[in-house]
Amino acid sequence: MTARTAAQRRADSLDALRSHRDVWVASADEAGAAYMIPLSYLWDGERLIVATPERSKTARNLKRAGSGRVALPSTDDVVIIDGTVDVVSVADAGAFADAHAAATGFDPRHEPETYVYIRLTPSRIQAWRDVAELRGRTIMRDRRWIE
Repeated sequence: MTARTAAQRRADSLDALRSHRDVWVASADEAGAAYMIPLSYLWDGERLIVATPERSKTARNLKRAGSGRVALPSTDDVVIIDGTVDVVSVADAGAFADAHAAATGFDPRHEPETYVYIRLTPSRIQAWRDVAELRGRTIMRDRRWIE
């Protein structure tokens, strides 16, 4: 297969972010033990937003680290996003809480357990479909798209 251009990978990655609903979220504890969980997300055009219980491993790990990694949609069309995270309480979510609920079909504001929103701002994005695309797989670096 012929490798896609950086511009095409960018367009395909943005399309995947807009059209998919679930993402794998990876984190690690203080000792470096890895943890991964699937979560539904909202892509607001600049950030990926997930909701998880405030006391969950994911929330604790990402809050402590200040950064995270997510992957979507599948192993044969990979998009991996690394970025900084900020944690927002459900009470402080404002307008994006409705958008998150609409996009995911889940509204943490109505859960008995206390949830937080985790917003990941991409600083690096990699995308590839097969071995022909391993070279040039980084399509965003330092929050700038590579053309």
